[in-house]
Amino acid sequence: MSTPVPPDRARLDRPALVALLLGLAGVGYRLVLTLLTVPAANSDEATFGLAAMHIAAGREHPVFLYGQHYMGMVESYLAAPLVAVAGPGWPVLRLPLVALYAVFLWLSYRLSRQLYRPWFATFTVGLLVLGTERVVRDQLTVVGGRPEVKPAVLAILLIALGLAGRRVRLRRAAVALAGFLAGAALWSDWLIAPYLAVAGLLLLHAVRRELLGWSGLLLVAGFAVGVTPLVWDNLVAPPGADSLSVLRQLSAGTGPTPPLVDRVRGGLLEGVPLATGLCPVTGCARWQEWFGLLYPVLLAAAAGLALVGYRRTAGRPTAVRVRPVTQLTLVAGAALTLLAYVRSPPAATDPLANARYLSVLQISLPAVLWPLWLAAVACWRGTAGVVGRLVGASATAVLAGLTTTALVATGLFLTALDPPMADQRRARELADAVRRTGLREVYGDYWTCNRLTFDTGERVVCAVLDGQLTPGQNRYGPYWRRVEQAGRPGYVLPVDSPAERRLRGLLGDRADAARLVEVAGYRVYHPTSAVRPWR
Repeated sequence: MSTPVPPDRARLDRPALVALLLGLAGVGYRLVLTLLTVPAANSDEATFGLAAMHIAAGREHPVFLYGQHYMGMVESYLAAPLVAVAGPGWPVLRLPLVALYAVFLWLSYRLSRQLYRPWFATFTVGLLVLGTERVVRDQLTVVGGRPEVKPAVLAILLIALGLAGRRVRLRRAAVALAGFLAGAALWSDWLIAPYLAVAGLLLLHAVRRELLGWSGLLLVAGFAVGVTPLVWDNLVAPPGADSLSVLRQLSAGTGPTPPLVDRVRGGLLEGVPLATGLCPVTGCARWQEWFGLLYPVLLAAAAGLALVGYRRTAGRPTAVRVRPVTQLTLVAGAALTLLAYVRSPPAATDPLANARYLSVLQISLPAVLWPLWLAAVACWRGTAGVVGRLVGASATAVLAGLTTTALVATGLFLTALDPPMADQRRARELADAVRRTGLREVYGDYWTCNRLTFDTGERVVCAVLDGQLTPGQNRYGPYWRRVEQAGRPGYVLPVDSPAERRLRGLLGDRADAARLVEVAGYRVYHPTSAVRPWR
């Protein structure tokens, strides 16, 4: 086992300087993508943006995403002050997530350095700096949960380490902060629950005696404050609309449960490489799936090393023993998250879209890679036998392959920025064209409506219809009611879509006269009277 660098000596030495430069490159990379609105936005993200507008104006104070009961609105509250100052816009909406990524990177480096070795912490930062579309989409798009819960968990682990090592002066305040972060993270995204559970056990191990007094009460109080929005909303939710019921329905999916082998295949061979940034968003080629096969082996090896370290520190103070326990916490969090994922049908039915639920595995990346680093270092230092040198050489090849694959995947993403940028330009063209028509209330499909409303700053309000021109998934009720009350609404429909064909069929000979403009793959209609076949 390695000797960690004491925190008071972990200043800006060479590993820290390299990590800082890498971190600045990673933040700069994501800042440029944010300014370009890459990855492209969609109506789900627009719903968070509209909520930020409503919060900034004092009109609404949502607990969960409009139309849902399980996705917290922390990101909308973080963006609301910027929206209030600068007005609605995609870069404005996403800027807080760039800051959250920077915090995550910094906390990950600090934790890795305390638990392992300085240069290994720098290497981990280097991998986290890279990012394919799947990775940066989870980090930069405002769709709830993942960007904020990862730094929250890392902060709790660092608080536990600091408390055990007697390096925290305001101990009770730190315990209360850990409780608040846990509660707020649970409100934001239930997927982080496995990590919060094991982080709570680590905190109990680190300061179990203190938690019997005021610190324990402050921990509970902090957690209660953080989780209050979730609890309150669930208390007043109608039967079947509470978070647990909704999550059970989503987890169960529709139709028969896929075989376990399909769920494991989707989770390991597709989900893990995608979440790690080794594959394009369209899926993993066979040569990119190798890390998924290796992942459970590395988890087992990391757990074994942590247990050996814990046994070696028997009889020593908690400040020493807490280090291997923290390593084991990272392993357990990843294992429980992966097990929960492969239990759900979506792991098999749509592994590409659902790989986003494994993005929290980035928290445990240092623990997963540590066995490889340890074996590689022992090999190149000549401290291992023949078998050890073979294992070390293989570990070096794996680390090199992982880095190369991530670099190639990131490079391929950077060479394909034109499609998302073009998609964003088309959305902007559509919004400008609809505004120029003078329309203020329109109908459209789900993936058009809230994006159009956000792009126009609510100057145009859109209500959702399905392909048969009947009411669709309208997340925000006031929009639907406003368009319903309009005497002569417009229709913004994709060219030759089922909805457009249905509208033209209902309009008959009046269809061409009602068409105002065709732009960006859409046709905008303004009939002389409203067409509402569901009435």
